[in-house]
Amino acid sequence: MFEFSRDLTWWITAVDLPALGGLFWLIWRTRHDHAAEIIHLREVTDSRSAQMREALSAFKLEVAKSYASVSDLRDLEGRLVSHLLRIEAKLDATALKTEALKGAGA
Repeated sequence: MFEFSRDLTWWITAVDLPALGGLFWLIWRTRHDHAAEIIHLREVTDSRSAQMREALSAFKLEVAKSYASVSDLRDLEGRLVSHLLRIEAKLDATALKTEALKGAGA
């Protein structure tokens, strides 16, 4: 019985404790590395998010500067409508003249 106890004690001391210590160190190191990587990824994500916000803001400013305003569009629409109405009036006059010529020639 004493021999078994001594062998078990030697086994625990010589093999199990260093193996468990090594496993504990591996787990601790892995957790530490993952935590550092998560912090790094969060920083990268935050910086890229800030860059995207800045780019979107610059794009919105460019759109506001270069695109037409509502009042400009209304003015353009008014001019187009007036030109179309004049064209329509000329076409109507031409159609009436053509009808009159056909009526006079018949």
